[in-house]
Amino acid sequence: MNIQVGDIGHIIQLAIAPVFLLTGVCTNLMVLTNRLARIIDRSRVLEDRLDVGYNDNYLNELDVLYRRSHLINVSIGSSTGCGLLICLVIAMLFVGDTTNVTLDKYIAGLFVLAMLGLIMSFVYLLREIFIASAAMRAHRHVRPPLQK
Repeated sequence: MNIQVGDIGHIIQLAIAPVFLLTGVCTNLMVLTNRLARIIDRSRVLEDRLDVGYNDNYLNELDVLYRRSHLINVSIGSSTGCGLLICLVIAMLFVGDTTNVTLDKYIAGLFVLAMLGLIMSFVYLLREIFIASAAMRAHRHVRPPLQK
């Protein structure tokens, strides 16, 4: 097999769009891991406070944090799966183009699966954000009335 420089350029052009998508997925993973880190930090604080004394408010907040962490973990798993599938798409683009093997259906299938993983990741992230927002509103302090 004789691969020309122009062929390699063509293969790289084909792989550019999935690479940009992979960059977006990596950014999404950074956001998710930062949210998970904040949840873990807050849960450690609450668990330390519970070691000192029992408090229903702390337990309720911990329950919300555990639900949120579960949703974030599912979202991270979905994003990671999406990234893996995109990497496979890129590899199959190179293999298919250099070996003249038709992998079009496999590439399309993997790309659709990657998009489903990304959609699932965003749905779980959105659910986690809704839970966090609802918990924040539920614990909102009310201003005392103005005194004259």
